[in-house]
Amino acid sequence: MLFWAIAGVLAAVVLMTLVRPLLRDAGGADAASSDVEIYTAQLAEIERDLARDILDPSEAERARTEVARRLLAANAAPRTSGVFGASPRTAGLVGVLTLSATAATYLWLGSPGVPDQPLAQRLAASEDLRANRPSQAELEAAAPELPPVEPPAEYLASVEELRGIMPSRPNDLRGWELLAFHEAELRNYAAAAIAQGKVVTLKGDAAVAEDLRRQLDLMALAADGYISPEAEAVLQQLLDREPGNIAARYHLGALYLQTDRGDIAFRLWRPLVEDEPDGYHTSLARLQIAEAAARAGVDYAPPQVRGPTAEDIANAQDMTDEDRAAMINNMVASLSDRLATEGGTANDWARLIVAHGVLGDLEQAGRIWAEAQTVFAADPAAMSILVEAATAAGVAE
Repeated sequence: MLFWAIAGVLAAVVLMTLVRPLLRDAGGADAASSDVEIYTAQLAEIERDLARDILDPSEAERARTEVARRLLAANAAPRTSGVFGASPRTAGLVGVLTLSATAATYLWLGSPGVPDQPLAQRLAASEDLRANRPSQAELEAAAPELPPVEPPAEYLASVEELRGIMPSRPNDLRGWELLAFHEAELRNYAAAAIAQGKVVTLKGDAAVAEDLRRQLDLMALAADGYISPEAEAVLQQLLDREPGNIAARYHLGALYLQTDRGDIAFRLWRPLVEDEPDGYHTSLARLQIAEAAARAGVDYAPPQVRGPTAEDIANAQDMTDEDRAAMINNMVASLSDRLATEGGTANDWARLIVAHGVLGDLEQAGRIWAEAQTVFAADPAAMSILVEAATAAGVAE
């Protein structure tokens, strides 16, 4: 209510500023008309005095000349009758239209239900969010349960045996590397992150950026994408080793987005989705950058990803069967090679599934669909894209 009271007072002040000159114009026109009547009456009075011999002819002539000059000046004064300033009604109409247009503009562009958010207060709130984040353990406990994995019984038995062995071999670097890998394969990301942490500790100064990247990714996966204070410490080590690391830049942007600094997240992610090759982290950035841009007040749509599109395939309809098949096969082979070597976004995988469906190679489409489910199992948004593609290709079942 305080906002609307202040807005009402300010609107009234502005309206008075606009309307007063209009009313004053009307008053000026009335004054000019009154002057004409006065000077006309004075000329008549001069003629009467002259007729009664009260006024000397020479004096009468001088008085007549002066009054006539003033009468001409009064007649030449501008009049606004019939336009703005003609009446209080016109001024009132201008005021109502101005107030209505202002209110409509605010209701369209503004946010009446949003409380005041001074910049200093927002920055302080963001810092408070960052300082009071849940711990890694708390985030892992709150993370949703992932879809189950059904590996062969022999594989599970081997992993279980490795789990039992490793506590008695705290310095077995290769053993911890294997445990981290297999726990991740089973989507036990919390356990995988712990094992990878052992790997980094055992390597010490010999640990490379890839070791830290893997630990950071596993911690984020275990925490449903959130960056805990413990994960931020690993992130900082990775940035110190390799400031331009794509994974580090993605996770840093995620941290800022989670602490209500979408503006910084947008600045960090935009070069990733526009300039960097498609991969796991750029795919994650692409899926979230629209939200970051909206929070930053930026109207932004990420560029299209590379690879054969539905339009490419449609354009092939005018070719001969042999040429069309060759073109589609070349595009599919190129995309397959890139996904195998560089990775790619869910949209890339979806296009590859659809392309194999178009080619009638449902067996290969099914294999790619199965692999994509493993790669993007922890990402519901990506899975929705892939399910749609698999359904279109006829391999969803």
